[in-house]
Amino acid sequence: MNRPDFHEELDRLQNWLPGWAARPLQSARRPGAFWLRAPLGFALIGAGIVGVVLPILGFWMVPLGLALLALDMPVLRRPLARVLAFINKKIVPEAG
Repeated sequence: MNRPDFHEELDRLQNWLPGWAARPLQSARRPGAFWLRAPLGFALIGAGIVGVVLPILGFWMVPLGLALLALDMPVLRRPLARVLAFINKKIVPEAG
């Protein structure tokens, strides 16, 4: 079985996002942007959890926040690669 690669799956998802969402994600993925990545990741996770109650936000923010944290936490990469592969198969046309 071929394991999904975390960075490839994140690239695929980022290419699907609209520009207003893809540009900040690209900036946060730069190697020196830990100071931006960590707070943004935790903020997305928190907003996603609150999104269960407030429909303007949404649970979709939780995997994206975890993906940002996984850039600095290798232990999260393998499970997040599987989650991102699943998401990409569902929403990204060329990933299927």
